Amino acid sequence: MKNPFTRIRLFYKETLTELKKASWPSKTELRDSTIVVLIATAILGSYIALIDFSLMNGVELLTSWVRG
Repeated sequence: MKNPFTRIRLFYKETLTELKKASWPSKTELRDSTIVVLIATAILGSYIALIDFSLMNGVELLTSWVRG
């Protein structure tokens, strides 16, 4: 049976090796990507809020007609 600490050490070492191979974004790229994500989130949130508001009012209108 292998020592679990040896396996953990090997995993940690391999993880660090792979992280060194990764290409990391520059500060400018990171900032620009963050702005794009925030804008996209705001647009999507606004769209969902508008659709939700419209459907809620539509259902209330239909139920008011049915109740008469």
